[in-house]
Amino acid sequence: MTKRIKIDGLADAVSDALNEYSGYVSAETKEIIRNAGKTAAKELRRTSPKDTGEYAKSWKSKVTSETARTIHVSVYADHHQYSLTHLLENGHAKRGGGRVAAIPHIEPVNDEILDQIEKEIDRAL
Repeated sequence: MTKRIKIDGLADAVSDALNEYSGYVSAETKEIIRNAGKTAAKELRRTSPKDTGEYAKSWKSKVTSETARTIHVSVYADHHQYSLTHLLENGHAKRGGGRVAAIPHIEPVNDEILDQIEKEIDRAL
């Protein structure tokens, strides 16, 4: 659809078009980030070490802050299971000597989700 504008209104027309596009980009990106947080929590539930299963079940995703242009999503282990994340991901020393081997499960999911976000944003825009 063609819209005629006078030269005096060109700056306003360009500004309006850029603001509209910026709003679209923000909305699409926010939705992608929101979904990525949910996907990360689901994937961590699936790939986390399971002794009793409580640690794996504890992964949650939550929007911690959101403005018109930004969104912050946190993926975290709930119910006091957060204290295990560092120990399991990186390994730790045992009380009587020796070490417990690391079980990397957070970093691979993080890398996968970041790649997924990048691809989805490229596709959406």
